[in-house]
Amino acid sequence: MARMPSAQRRRQLTEAAIRAMARDGVPKTTTRSIAAEAGVSLSVFHYCFDSKQALVESVITTLTDHSVSVVKDALRPRATLEETVRAGFQAYWDHVRAHPDEHMLTYELTQYALREPGFEQLARRQYEMYGDAYTELIEQLRSGMDLRLRVPVPVLARYLAAMTDGLTLNYLVLGDATAWTDILDTVTAHIAGLVMADVPATRSGP
Repeated sequence: MARMPSAQRRRQLTEAAIRAMARDGVPKTTTRSIAAEAGVSLSVFHYCFDSKQALVESVITTLTDHSVSVVKDALRPRATLEETVRAGFQAYWDHVRAHPDEHMLTYELTQYALREPGFEQLARRQYEMYGDAYTELIEQLRSGMDLRLRVPVPVLARYLAAMTDGLTLNYLVLGDATAWTDILDTVTAHIAGLVMADVPATRSGP
């Protein structure tokens, strides 16, 4: 087996864990099945992860990065604020529709962490990461378009995290992809209403 840097090996095992958990469910996924999915020995797995908690945290972080990265790429300034916000939501929604198993896994990981003794902090960390991700996206948009907000950044970040969390679960349960264009338009208009263009202060005197 070719030697691989430990960080790269951890990424390989984390992606294998995501595939195995999405297919078999979190409780039924074992370290042995993850190692087999990645095509490595069990000793390699234990060298990279010293506990299941460390693995679950890596999985949660990676799943968050999967969806955040596509939004970050799409969230570049466009002709109007509404178009910019809509592009970000559309990129996220396209990811949900393309990878429903990954998004379903995020909810399963939350429930697993809340129910498994010693894992409770991972559920909290998961939702803190959602807030951190939205904070980063808001700051990216604000600096790129000279915007100011009608609400504090932490409030808007947590609100967006809660809203997309609920919308995603709603879609996973109900489906009906044709209904989501109008829903995303409504969400876009609402979020754009919480942001306003920065207006330079008027100078007085000469």
